[in-house]
Amino acid sequence: MRPIKNIHGDKAPHWVGDGFYVKTLINHLDDSPDFNYSHTDPFLLFDYGTPTTFDPNPNYKTQPHGIGQHPHKGFETVTIAYEGEISHADSVGGQGTIQEGDVQWMTAGRGIMHEEFHSEAFGQRGGVFSMVQLWVNLPSTHKLTDPNYQSIKRVEMPIVELVDSHNLDHQTTIGKAAIIAGTWQEITGAANTFTPINLWDIELHTAGATTLKVPNTHNTLLLVQEGELLVNGTSVSAGNLIQFDAPTQHRTDMQAEQKPATDTIELTYPTANDENTPVKLLLLSGEPIGEPVAGYGPFVMNTQEELRQTFRDYQTGNFIK
Repeated sequence: MRPIKNIHGDKAPHWVGDGFYVKTLINHLDDSPDFNYSHTDPFLLFDYGTPTTFDPNPNYKTQPHGIGQHPHKGFETVTIAYEGEISHADSVGGQGTIQEGDVQWMTAGRGIMHEEFHSEAFGQRGGVFSMVQLWVNLPSTHKLTDPNYQSIKRVEMPIVELVDSHNLDHQTTIGKAAIIAGTWQEITGAANTFTPINLWDIELHTAGATTLKVPNTHNTLLLVQEGELLVNGTSVSAGNLIQFDAPTQHRTDMQAEQKPATDTIELTYPTANDENTPVKLLLLSGEPIGEPVAGYGPFVMNTQEELRQTFRDYQTGNFIK
């Protein structure tokens, strides 16, 4: 069983633009003593969008809530909609609207400008809005890859059933997982990634326990997006991001064709919970890139000189040429 190292959740929420009310649960620039980026690599940043109620926006067409054009370079942004709708447009023609359960996976690579707003439909009607966004680092060999945009609908994600590990004889289904990226046993997720990453959107709807298996070469995080449950016997509630101990094995120690062993994480949906209220989770695991990181604001490079050059390019109008 992979032990829990830290639980990140005691963070003050803040606004990104006027459409996203988030808690930044981890940030690679954080100098807090309880955070070390090498233990979350390749995940640079994680914003948890606190469920927020928006009134209908009378100017939903001309002044939608969100954030206007801004740059990124050297990494990927992954946005998951839990409630509400998000519209995206970027400088290389990527655009789309994601709804509940959908994902937009944007590769900034050598540089991109993009914007994110509430969709017109959501702006017109208002309601509860909730999302998460994570930043995934790119290795030096792909830092300057062409920008790209993947719009991944819920129906395109493989869905696996989660069974009660305490009652295997009856194969009782207690939940499900949508495989956004990576693999679940022999099932491959919908997203294309540059390094080995698992991203599983999990929902538990019935009391019981189930076991997740993650490669023991991966850094691993688990968000409790909604509800409360026991993770490896520890009670964790919504808005908290669990960071597990560092990997027990490293890919460099293995033969190229060798598959890593797995560690386990046990999820328990207590019988005391209201079974009409599902628990929603997001598991992230990834093989560490293990390279130097030089980042500031929306740019993440490998050296300070690369970072300075990126700022010069942006300031002189040469950023996306």
